[in-house]
Amino acid sequence: MRRFPALSLTTAALVLGVVAPAQAATAGPPAPLDRAALREAIAVRPGDGAAGVVAEVHKNGQTWRGASGDIVTGRRVSPDAHFRIGSISKPMEAVILLQLSAEGRVDLDRSVQHYLPGLLPEDRFEEPISVRQLLNHTSGLPQDFEGAPPTSPDEDIDRRLDYVTFDEVIRQTLRPEGRPAPGPRFHPGTRQEYNSFGYRVAGKLIEEITGHSYQYEVTARILKPLKMRETRAVAPGRSTPVPRPYLPGYQPKGNGELVDVNVQGGLPASMTSTTGDLDRFISGLFDGRLLRPAQAAELFTVPKGIDGKPLPYANDANCNTGRGRGTACFSVGLMSVPLPDGSVLWGKTGSDPGYRSGVFASRDLDRRAVYSVGTSSSLNSFPAVAQRLALTAFGS
Repeated sequence: MRRFPALSLTTAALVLGVVAPAQAATAGPPAPLDRAALREAIAVRPGDGAAGVVAEVHKNGQTWRGASGDIVTGRRVSPDAHFRIGSISKPMEAVILLQLSAEGRVDLDRSVQHYLPGLLPEDRFEEPISVRQLLNHTSGLPQDFEGAPPTSPDEDIDRRLDYVTFDEVIRQTLRPEGRPAPGPRFHPGTRQEYNSFGYRVAGKLIEEITGHSYQYEVTARILKPLKMRETRAVAPGRSTPVPRPYLPGYQPKGNGELVDVNVQGGLPASMTSTTGDLDRFISGLFDGRLLRPAQAAELFTVPKGIDGKPLPYANDANCNTGRGRGTACFSVGLMSVPLPDGSVLWGKTGSDPGYRSGVFASRDLDRRAVYSVGTSSSLNSFPAVAQRLALTAFGS
């Protein structure tokens, strides 16, 4: 059984290496991008656990793009290199369901049980779980393959080639063989906890409502309209390489040997892209090309309780810092990250074997950053390179 790694989300602020908002800086002319400092920020250092980096930054009408070379082979990495985007596909799934909502084909407040009867075992999931709760991580559903025994590094490398459908993930999670079946983690809508499994159910829902594959819908609704020509959903049913030029990503075997893991199977929502294409995506998402205003508002709304306050984040984990510490930071598809000047970026991180990526922007799109780190170790915490990049680009 293959596990799909998720990024550490202990605190949302660590995603961009920033701290709780301070007093807004004194107004003045916009500072130019420090290109030398940005190049230095993505230079791989000992202890980074990185093999190479590609990044793109936009600020105050200025643009910078850069790449650091593959330290394992010594080869140059192109700023146009492709990489695996992991959970950055989640906002795309959310967009599709928001579009279907605008078309009157799905109601975000109707239950999963209504649209997919029998999918959730009734003896364990009696309470209705709404489509919106799937998308804003308040469903209380179990995590992918919850309760499965841990796997070794060598097993992870071998199983990266497996392709697993939405149906297979759902069945192996909710109706596993040889171990107890999991139940809810909490009552739906009472707290927030990052949950990839909810998006496997959302992917199944997209395919059930439209009668098309996720690959077809994401291509027709997002990739083609935004001219994201370098972005592809993985080929169904088989393992595929990252298109050239690609950012190498490595995983260590048990004996320490590094394996280039650019060839993978994945899920129906697994995708490859470039920094330029992901910048097109977040720009099109925020400027109204993909969603009507009523649906776009869902992107910037964290769930609240009956008291009007943001829901608590589950397990006492820190989803925010400062006054928002321990409260919800995810909306439908996105996450919010406060900056030192009091402003907020919205975006998403993603993780696939060998890759840690992210895309974030301010709502007015004046500040945007996209990056991907090709790993050279079993990197579970968030990449130090990404934190340095964010602090250099947006830290003041």
